Amino acid sequence: MTPRPGVAAASPAREAAERLEAAFLAEMLKAAGLGTQPKAFGGGIGEEQFASFQRQALAEEMVRSGGIGLADSFYQALMEKNDDR
Repeated sequence: MTPRPGVAAASPAREAAERLEAAFLAEMLKAAGLGTQPKAFGGGIGEEQFASFQRQALAEEMVRSGGIGLADSFYQALMEKNDDR
């Protein structure tokens, strides 16, 4: 994910946690029906593909805006796992 302007680059573990949260949110948005309106993009073969891009972009923006706290939990778990080595 693209770092926010003015924020130091995140560690690889933090980036992985944020990507995982974004993937989870995108799936939840899909389950909630975002992008499934009939002919939202005028219909056609590529409609579902473009709807998935929209969901992914929205999920990534949600994470950049603070998310729902999953990235923090994932990051903590990764750090604890790393400390166990």
